[in-house]
Amino acid sequence: MEDMLAIVCPGQGSQTPGFLTPWLELDGVRDRLGELSEAAGTDLVRHGTESDEEAIKDTAVAQPLIVAAGLVSGSALEAEATAPEHTVLAGHSVGEITAAALAGVLSPAQALGLVRVRAAGMAEAAAATPTGMAAVVGGDQDEVLAAIQGAGLTPANVNGGGQVVAAGTQEQLMALAGRPPARARVIPLKVAGAFHTEHMAPAVDALREHVAGLAPQDPRTPLLSNRDGAAVADGRDAVGRIVDQVTRPVRWDLCMAALAARGVTGVLELLPGGTLTGLAKRGLKGTATCAVKAPEDLEAARAFIAEHTA
Repeated sequence: MEDMLAIVCPGQGSQTPGFLTPWLELDGVRDRLGELSEAAGTDLVRHGTESDEEAIKDTAVAQPLIVAAGLVSGSALEAEATAPEHTVLAGHSVGEITAAALAGVLSPAQALGLVRVRAAGMAEAAAATPTGMAAVVGGDQDEVLAAIQGAGLTPANVNGGGQVVAAGTQEQLMALAGRPPARARVIPLKVAGAFHTEHMAPAVDALREHVAGLAPQDPRTPLLSNRDGAAVADGRDAVGRIVDQVTRPVRWDLCMAALAARGVTGVLELLPGGTLTGLAKRGLKGTATCAVKAPEDLEAARAFIAEHTA
């Protein structure tokens, strides 16, 4: 069987204070972040090195920060140049924009411009009502989904590996935490709203108007969709799915099932890595993983890419 590499890009909540600081020591990274900051309309260098946890939890900051981090680490690894016949790309939530850029659907500047509009709209929608998200870990998935819906919440991320993320009002989340499903834990997430639910509907119109002015290219590397795990061959369809994703659940479980069906032998998670490789260890048992968290991980990541695209 041939080797097959999945390059995956994490979503909101994976950022930590100061995580970009060591990356500024690499040649060209400060300038690259400066260019991406212009497109994003926010100072990514400052937020990635100096801002505290509360500041980078802000949706308008967190989303462009995560996309830029993924693009910087992807560029350092020349991820966009990996052999398409041995590679598949996917991103979780806002990470789908990172993946689309690496697949050539959007330029880096277009990706940051898109996420700028997405993040601003979602931040505004989140401010309208106190909403949030919580991971439900463990338990029987059918029972977990029933408990989430019984509390009036939405299963916003069905992540596989024994994890479903519930989203809704703070009162609904507190009710779920007070009566968790059997053998499950309810863990509040560091996000500022009920993403991927109808609470985000006010963000969609501006995003749809923004992407109407783009000319996306067809992916040059297979690109999986959060909607259903399907590979998207048309650039306009890929961008349309990113718009729809704002109010639709992220089906990462179906993305992992698609990776398994493709015979993926290695999962490489770009910066800030850790979350998706953790899910892969539980949902894609026996598949090798590699998470990029710091510049010292690049050498091992390059070897990992070479091993799984041979």
